Amino acid sequence: MKNNQPKKVSLITKFIAMFTIFGVAAMLVSGIFTFVIQTNIYHRECESRLKNITNQLSALITDDGDDFVDVLDYFKEHSADMRIKADSDGHYRPELLAFQKKFAKRYPDKTYGVDIFFSDMDEDLQKAYAEYKLDYWRTIFLQDAESFGLEYTYFIYPDPEPNMTYFIDPLTDVQEIDGEEYISLGFSGVEEPDKYKMMWEAWHTGKNPSDFDVFDNKYGYTYAYYSPVWVNNNQIGLVCADISVKKVNSTIIRNVMLQSAGLAVVLFVSILVMIHLLRKIFLYRIINLEKNIVRYAESKDEALAGVIRDSEQGNDEIRSLSDQFAGMITELKEYMENLRHVTMEKERISTELSVATQIQADMLPRIFPPFPERKEFELYATMDPAKEVGGDFYDFFMVDDDHIALVVADVSGKGVPAALFMVIAKTLIKNRTLMGGSPAEILTDVNNQLCEGNEAELFVTVWLAIVQLSTGKGMAANAGHEHPALRHKDGSFELIEYRHSPAVATMEGIRFREHEFELLPGDTVYEYTDGVSEATDANDELFGNSRLIAALNKDPDAGVETLLKNVRGEIDRFVKDAPQFDDITMLGFTYNGPER
Repeated sequence: MKNNQPKKVSLITKFIAMFTIFGVAAMLVSGIFTFVIQTNIYHRECESRLKNITNQLSALITDDGDDFVDVLDYFKEHSADMRIKADSDGHYRPELLAFQKKFAKRYPDKTYGVDIFFSDMDEDLQKAYAEYKLDYWRTIFLQDAESFGLEYTYFIYPDPEPNMTYFIDPLTDVQEIDGEEYISLGFSGVEEPDKYKMMWEAWHTGKNPSDFDVFDNKYGYTYAYYSPVWVNNNQIGLVCADISVKKVNSTIIRNVMLQSAGLAVVLFVSILVMIHLLRKIFLYRIINLEKNIVRYAESKDEALAGVIRDSEQGNDEIRSLSDQFAGMITELKEYMENLRHVTMEKERISTELSVATQIQADMLPRIFPPFPERKEFELYATMDPAKEVGGDFYDFFMVDDDHIALVVADVSGKGVPAALFMVIAKTLIKNRTLMGGSPAEILTDVNNQLCEGNEAELFVTVWLAIVQLSTGKGMAANAGHEHPALRHKDGSFELIEYRHSPAVATMEGIRFREHEFELLPGDTVYEYTDGVSEATDANDELFGNSRLIAALNKDPDAGVETLLKNVRGEIDRFVKDAPQFDDITMLGFTYNGPER
């Protein structure tokens, strides 16, 4: 008879395939993120270097003052007559020596800039001095560009718009005159305003532009930045700098490939180790269980029930599976009775607590973001019970389309009684809030209901706030609960302390206080239970409010989910291995404003 069952594939093969897919995906994601991050970092570095060099060169020219202006004015009239040898880049001393020699012959015992100035010299000396100064500034621009790792730095001025004349230009063409090679000076070209937007913005405003000109042409992918130069309250030109950002892509890609290769080796070794551990810890046990079950199916020997039980030493789902099969095989009343007497009570309690834990967890909203269609706010909350079930709870829900209710509460006591009281209190608060009314009115009615038949004398501290999303205005009532922490946009968290009311369910007929508040866009509210501030380390020292505020301000601009995780991380680092005696509940709410 033909066997139509599908071919068996071992678990080891499936695990190897699964880990391989995971490894390849991890390598791809890591490579992409590394490339994006390194590229962004390099581009920001390029922008910083452009701004620094243009500001530095502008300051040098401003310090040179009238002397620079005199040379610039002379250049505008006589650029065609000026001569700078083509091999003088970085060696302006020949022009300097030529000027000094002529100056000493014409004005012995005189000093330029002290006794004699540019306007006092004859045209021949002015030309020699202008050639020296122009080559000096070309050298300064060229050296600064090399020290900052830039492609090109230069000085330009409009003559007239939209033409720009290049006065200081380290990268110019060469022309031959009388058998000698000289640098071409005074290049002028049309710089179209729609293409060089930031250049003309810098000239027309006299201020550093708001952005960079970006070019992707035959010279490469470059950023260009400009800094206006002012001398004696007159704008004389622009210092410009270009940097190429395309050539680094090959380096970044090479780094990413090296990182990916290293990650591949690590993942390969990790997969081998993981497969070995899985085979040793889980797969061999499953295979052994399968063999014993097949043997029983063939022999129907009830003694194999004991073999199955005795061969399994774990304490997990595999052991549970083995016990289940052993119980099905034996079907012996005595064994079932013994098993029931030994394990029934413990399993019953464990099962009931597990179910209670799940029920309690299911009662708390756990899907975040809870209202993805609402952009006026961000919200995140957590509750970690000290025992299987706890008395803390949080809640949030839309009262109507423009109001959201936020609740954080702490029932006195621990364990199952507190959890049951928590269920009642949470249900009453939500139902009463949806009926309408202020927080004080809501807590007054809930208090009277909880006081009825409260023979266990349990009570609950409650912080209840209702926020109008269109304005940020709200009302809050605090019934014996912890003071909230508030951070205004761009500020720091601080506790908002005020006189609050007694806890709910302490006495019938209590009237609760409430207060108005207003959240501005970007403000964040953090509320919690005393399990946070009263978390205790091995030396019985409390975590306290000061550490709480410090934890919140560790990264105050973080989103509310990260904010709560930061606080929990600081608590864990503080208490270390000390046991948790109280439930830890936190809620974070950031108001984005109606514009979002």
